[in-house]
Amino acid sequence: MAQVLDREPVRKDAPPTQAARTARRRALLHWIAVHSLGIAAALFFVLPFVFVVLTSLMSNQQTLTRDLIPTTWEWGNYAKVLDTPGFLTWWRNTLIYAGLGTVLTVVSSIPVAYALAKFRFRGQRTAMMLVISMMMLPPQVIIVPMYLFWAKELELTGTLWPLIIPMAFGDAFAIFLLRQFLLTIPNEYLDSARVDGCGEVRTLLKVVIPMAKPGIAAVALFQFFYAWNDYFGPQIYASENPAAWTLSYGLESFKGAHHTDWNLTMAATVMVMAPVILVFFFAQKAFVEGVTLTGVKG
Repeated sequence: MAQVLDREPVRKDAPPTQAARTARRRALLHWIAVHSLGIAAALFFVLPFVFVVLTSLMSNQQTLTRDLIPTTWEWGNYAKVLDTPGFLTWWRNTLIYAGLGTVLTVVSSIPVAYALAKFRFRGQRTAMMLVISMMMLPPQVIIVPMYLFWAKELELTGTLWPLIIPMAFGDAFAIFLLRQFLLTIPNEYLDSARVDGCGEVRTLLKVVIPMAKPGIAAVALFQFFYAWNDYFGPQIYASENPAAWTLSYGLESFKGAHHTDWNLTMAATVMVMAPVILVFFFAQKAFVEGVTLTGVKG
């Protein structure tokens, strides 16, 4: 006991040992390395967008020069783009195509994904293989017979309906992604709802859909981004009618008409990209959560 009492107490302000200093130095170097890579990756993606925005605010004489910062901020470039004949029509058509197509895809894909995830029936594996096969099938393979069908049988070419109507019958990628997410929902919740007297439709509406909101948000964002940026479909079905053009296809025409006015071309590009960036910015939490959880159970 005397020996214990005679020991000199440890000083709280004692200098750190060599091992502690080495560990602290390694942690600092690791932090710097990780954040340096993160900053480099962020700059790799952000700098092209910054260049486009700055160029859109330059005068026509300053574009494609060595000056990276506008000498005069030409905010009127955006007004000139909006005054371009047909630009607002392209906006309206794109909103209809992306908005209506997203709603139809989500509504039609949820019941199919629910059946593939929670029901057991003969041919289930075959149905799932068909869905995966449709995901692997390039649209260019079937574009000729599909175009002849819409042009000869229904006479709907020159409109966006050949692109919107098929979305009412589900999408292979949306079905697959939703099915993977629904597999993460425990079956006990569904069994409890059935015991309480809920049918399958009510169980889907009251139990499954509220629990699958992140997955549904991810599918909706994927579909919205696809429709907003789609160039191939409008080029095939709507190119003959300028009143049915979307922003992605109309931007090509705008660039051809203003091939020397790079400031206006960049301003139009910013106006096409801005809605997608804003949608992703406000919905990124649900999007990331939905994409992450789809791989938990397969």
